[in-house]
Amino acid sequence: MSEKEMNCRMGLRIKEIRQAKDMTQKEFADSLGIVQGFLSGVERGKKNVSDTLIIALCHSYGINKEWLKTGHGEKFRELQIEASRPSNVPLFKKIPQDFPHFFVKEDICDYLSLPQGAEGSYAIFSVGDFMAPTICDGDLVVISTECEIENRDIVLVNNRWGEAILRRYRIVDSDVFLSPDNRAYVPFKKDSKLKMLGKVVDVWRRIKL
Repeated sequence: MSEKEMNCRMGLRIKEIRQAKDMTQKEFADSLGIVQGFLSGVERGKKNVSDTLIIALCHSYGINKEWLKTGHGEKFRELQIEASRPSNVPLFKKIPQDFPHFFVKEDICDYLSLPQGAEGSYAIFSVGDFMAPTICDGDLVVISTECEIENRDIVLVNNRWGEAILRRYRIVDSDVFLSPDNRAYVPFKKDSKLKMLGKVVDVWRRIKL
């Protein structure tokens, strides 16, 4: 299948999702952080479906990436939160300054039962718009401490003030920079005072129905 045909079919599936949500192109585009004209081009197969748009669709509407790209499998993923029974992934209220070497049970506010939940993972709620539109304020972010961090991955890092922040890991020549996806903010260079806390492996977003 050619890239053009693949984009046409993905565009039709994106249109199917929008219509199932009973949303106009403008409403749907606004929810994804893109302009209406670009969405119109995507639905008509005139514009390429970017990786960023795929991530935003999957995160915003719980769409199964495999279905979106190929048409195979279930259309939607499922998220189940079990407050009473500890499961795979602890949800932290806030990442302690000395994490992961030290934390107490009071730092954990809940436990999540997630599809493909892995040991060594934990979750937080994103704060702020630094990683928008990929990750927005209030999104549930799952982080793995066991996955190898590679160029362009999104990571959780402790900055020099001890705050846990999300940034994109970028390698430029031999230097590492931590960049926001939101272009209103500027990247900064990684130094010895920064501590890597893990790699983002999943994001869940609550939407209004």
